[in-house]
Amino acid sequence: MKRTRKQSKRTPTKLAAVVLAAGKGTRMRSQAAKVLHPLCGLPLGAWPIEAARLAGASPTVVVVGHQAGEVQATLSAACPEADLRFAIQAEQKGTGHAVMCAWRDLERSGAEHVLILCGDVPSLTQATMRRLTRAGSGADVALLTFGASEPGSYGRILRDESGRVTEIVEAADASTSQKRINEVNAGIYCVKTSFLGKALGTLEADNAQGELYLTDLVAYAAKSGREVVAIGTSEEEVEGVNDRADLARAAARLRARINEQLMRGGVSFEDPFATYVDAGIKVGRDTLLCAGVHLRGKTRIEPNVLIEPYSILRDARVGKGAHIKAHSVIEDADIGRGAKVGPFARLRPGTVLERDAAIGNFVEAKKAHLGKGVKAGHLSYLGDARIGAGTNIGAGTITCNYDGKLKHETRIGSSAFIGSNTALVAPVNIGSKAYVGAGSTVTRDIPDGALGVARGRQRNLDGWARRKEDNESSRVTGEKTEKPKTRARGKSKRRSRAN
Repeated sequence: MKRTRKQSKRTPTKLAAVVLAAGKGTRMRSQAAKVLHPLCGLPLGAWPIEAARLAGASPTVVVVGHQAGEVQATLSAACPEADLRFAIQAEQKGTGHAVMCAWRDLERSGAEHVLILCGDVPSLTQATMRRLTRAGSGADVALLTFGASEPGSYGRILRDESGRVTEIVEAADASTSQKRINEVNAGIYCVKTSFLGKALGTLEADNAQGELYLTDLVAYAAKSGREVVAIGTSEEEVEGVNDRADLARAAARLRARINEQLMRGGVSFEDPFATYVDAGIKVGRDTLLCAGVHLRGKTRIEPNVLIEPYSILRDARVGKGAHIKAHSVIEDADIGRGAKVGPFARLRPGTVLERDAAIGNFVEAKKAHLGKGVKAGHLSYLGDARIGAGTNIGAGTITCNYDGKLKHETRIGSSAFIGSNTALVAPVNIGSKAYVGAGSTVTRDIPDGALGVARGRQRNLDGWARRKEDNESSRVTGEKTEKPKTRARGKSKRRSRAN
């Protein structure tokens, strides 16, 4: 692949972008539009939008068609920092027609150059986008090309004897000799806006598919004596997603890129090929992520954290030096510095663990605030609770927060001790340095420093085991067992005295 001129070292002073995202994606075999499929924490269509934003494009016009409303809402939510506009392509008549649908917004933007990207190409790097925009700043048309191992349906790049790009021929229109060309079009361009406006007016649907090809602007530029520059890149970087197998390959590629960037920033991975980190997640230095860990959404991890295997964190905030033990599930919760969670713990939205607090084996918390040093080691449910510093929660403790209609709060003071197998029926307050006896069902407040016991009185029946054995033996042999004499009680006792 030859370059016909020295690339410009400046970037366009004003750059807009178009992302083509109107297609249905029938090969995905899905009810959802292709650009909506999740990919490393973002919908597929968000990746080229972010590539355009990082290249300096503003605004970005997204051309939508199939499931337009849902696509617009999803991409807007996924790309809050991008200056997005949306254009409707009600009937798909080709890539040239798609850009025509976006032309009004592009013209109003006042941009000197326009990036044109496909909505199903997620792996573009900043380095490649920088090369493309720099080349485009000094040319009428700059485009990405690559050497395809199997050119298949890609458009072929035609060059003249001097190596200048003269045309792109779509596979359906290519001759036998042209189909043998392996330099192909990636479908990604940087075009001078003034030229684009003229070129769009020349497009005609005189081709095998009866569509308006955007690729025809290259031939128009070459015939008009305009400057066309081809920038070579790797095949995998511009590989489009057409089906779910392509989506899985793209995910593996992006995941490797995300994990490598974190490792270069000081994060350790037990196995980077078996660790799943979404785009945009921040992880502090000297953190160790073990195999099978999933970090999703807007999770933030401070330095020196240990996250053991198969833990899943979504929208979580984890403080410095915290320890997340194996198989813990944490969603929209705050984990303080030095806190410990798990193994097999579940922290649901609204949970806060202050510094050095500990949630242990098979403990679930929802909208619970645990103060500094609180410990809940085993088999408990803490919902809608505020627990003061230094309190110990015994195994099997439950805050009964739901009365069938409403949720109620349990409040426990500092340095309290809640015995095992206790039910705290909310709303209820347990004072600081208060004690709750094991097995209690607490329905009333317990003052500071008091002991609360709420359980039935224990009763021992002497000789009960022997009598049980005798009864079982008699059922087997058929013999009658003499019943032990018991002292008359109650009403009959009073009658005997009266007689």
